[in-house]
Amino acid sequence: MKRNRRISAVAALTLAALVTGTGAGFAATATPVAAPVATHAFDAAPATATAPARSFQGVLPAPTGPYAAGEEVIHLTDASRLDPWVPSSGPRQLTVTMVYPAVPGTGTPAPYMSLGEAAGIVQRTNLPASSGVTPQTLSGVTTHAFDGARPQNGKYPLVVLSPAYEDPRITLTSLATDLASHGYVVALVGDTYEDSGETLANGQTTPCAICGDPTRIDSIPTSRALDVSFLIDQLTHGNTAWRLAHLIDKHEIGMAGHSIGGAAASATMVADPRVRAGVNMDGAFKPVPMPGQINRPFLMLSSPNNHPANGGDTTWVQAWAALGGYKKWLTVAGADHFSFSDLDVLHEQAGFPTPPLSPERGVEITREYVTAFFDQTLKGIDSPLLDGPSPNNPEVLFQP
Repeated sequence: MKRNRRISAVAALTLAALVTGTGAGFAATATPVAAPVATHAFDAAPATATAPARSFQGVLPAPTGPYAAGEEVIHLTDASRLDPWVPSSGPRQLTVTMVYPAVPGTGTPAPYMSLGEAAGIVQRTNLPASSGVTPQTLSGVTTHAFDGARPQNGKYPLVVLSPAYEDPRITLTSLATDLASHGYVVALVGDTYEDSGETLANGQTTPCAICGDPTRIDSIPTSRALDVSFLIDQLTHGNTAWRLAHLIDKHEIGMAGHSIGGAAASATMVADPRVRAGVNMDGAFKPVPMPGQINRPFLMLSSPNNHPANGGDTTWVQAWAALGGYKKWLTVAGADHFSFSDLDVLHEQAGFPTPPLSPERGVEITREYVTAFFDQTLKGIDSPLLDGPSPNNPEVLFQP
């Protein structure tokens, strides 16, 4: 069976997520792809025999830059406002993974996520036992990031990353580690009560309070913009929020987001002029920026479903017309909604269906173009990759 015909609940949820600008992570009720049928000794096995559980060992692609990726998880509390989704919980709390350029060979391997966060994903998505994905195997995914690694000397642009609706911050780890390896400090923001679980400072992992509630979606980007502005305040005023804040060049700040996180990048740029460049990876614009609101560089990176010729999301056409600064709109042939995060790589390793574009290629393209965009807009390094089609990247189409 051809890969592009292996349509399942995963694919259906992926397409639905694209339309709404949300993400679904490891989709509920997904069924692993069956292992190849044996052709020798086991051919005689009864048809009713139960297949053994898969052995899931997740490995994310290694960073490609000259630096290692150091990692540290920090916890912040915004005493100025109550949590927007669960006000009874008190002030807004954020869990943020800071990823930074580090000296190779220092630190210890960092877990992909806490056990509580991994348990939240497994429980929320109802993953079958046969997938081999357990809290232990999921938290143990190899990330190529290192806790306590010694930082490289110097100052580096800050890039904030915002994940899809219902997906935890760690789903953008591949992009974060690669950006750090190329000389960026990266802040992966966990959106408390918006996903399968973020472990807070007290060790408790929050449930999702708004998952599956379409009435809350449109207000998420504006709420995240407040989170990001608070985070930038904390990271650029001394070292109290993070001991390595001195690494940040506070005059060079960018933001990228996947799905509704991309809408959050747009909303943050409207609200906070300190964010000098933004990237929306396959997310509907909620709200659509008005002409004159964003006159700074912006990259729109999407699957084919957002292309106007395919009846794509009308907010992309509206946003494109409204953007006033340097802008690029790239469509990646064969990609799906999760090609821009870690999820297709992990789906494939767990035996779930994946899109025509190989998951590893999806990560590679995402990294190359997002890094090139921030190199050009935050570091002033000209990147021919952004000038037009490249023979090395035939999947990437420049629009309109």
